Amino acid sequence: MILKDAPRGEILNARIIWSFAAAYGLLGRKEYLDASLHASQWFLKYLIDDENGGVYWSTHYDGTPLDTKKQLYSQGFAIYAFSELFKVTGDVSDLEVAKSIFRTVESCFRDRRYGGYIEALSKDFSPLEDMSLSAHDINADKTMNSHLHLLEAYANLYRVWKDDSLKDALGSLISLMVDRITGPDGHLRLYFRNDWSVLPGAVSYGHDIETSWLILESTSVLDDPKLTERVMKCSLALGRAGNEGLMEDGSMIYELMPEGVRNLSRQWWVQAETVVGNLWLWKCHGDSDGLRRAVKCWEWIRDNLVDRNHEEWFWGMDPDGNPDLSSPKAGFWKCPYHNTRMCLEVLKLFRF
Repeated sequence: MILKDAPRGEILNARIIWSFAAAYGLLGRKEYLDASLHASQWFLKYLIDDENGGVYWSTHYDGTPLDTKKQLYSQGFAIYAFSELFKVTGDVSDLEVAKSIFRTVESCFRDRRYGGYIEALSKDFSPLEDMSLSAHDINADKTMNSHLHLLEAYANLYRVWKDDSLKDALGSLISLMVDRITGPDGHLRLYFRNDWSVLPGAVSYGHDIETSWLILESTSVLDDPKLTERVMKCSLALGRAGNEGLMEDGSMIYELMPEGVRNLSRQWWVQAETVVGNLWLWKCHGDSDGLRRAVKCWEWIRDNLVDRNHEEWFWGMDPDGNPDLSSPKAGFWKCPYHNTRMCLEVLKLFRF
């Protein structure tokens, strides 16, 4: 059921732009480009803050601003979306959107004292008391998740814009992921204070396995052998740590809570990243069992998450193996991104 008066979220909109642009770039189907352009028109009209810069978190259904905070995470996905769109359109106005938001991030969010980036700011980029990304996240000055997806965005932008300041920022982000955010046990630390002191958080198996390949892919654009060597070690450790969440049936559980309780739910995005992460372990690290794990997880997705009656994937499965019918098929977080990207990565890897 479509909720026509539902709020519009920046993350969903940006991920639609990226997903359909990336699909068009690989498969060449015009309807994919049309969908990406349609989403970009809404984005440019309603989600860009023309007065202050950056992008809003959400709007009402009619496009009027709803939540005007400037989340680092959402700035990253705007850069990711419009740099991808530029790849397939060649329209310099798309590139200029991505470049403008990059400059806003660097001037307003970057912490020149301790390194890294502030999690969120208000509409006019003044400090916020509550910077939490979602109801699931704690209020932290800096987070793994936002830095990960800013890394992904900067790497995508660098593919089409070889700017020295962007190159330096991307290199700094990669070093932070290796030296600060990845723990000695191979798992990601999730939350930090300004000075990078660590706050308590869960073990996020999905983010471990996702980062294991994203950090390697992002590093590849810099063509720096010494940095690549460091990242290869980190990537392998993250992949192995993430796979600690694998179940016998091939699926991956959500997380391990700080008190040691395992959250046995299986969310859609975690499964998609498990497939890609294990394919990269097989391809880049010579893990001969990675392909088997990827195929087994895909078979679990096919048999449990794909909704054969109403299409798309369910949000996930509960610990008892029942599909989560209470969560949306599409919304602020459930987007054509993780599962689309999984399909595209598989097609690219096996050169369809």
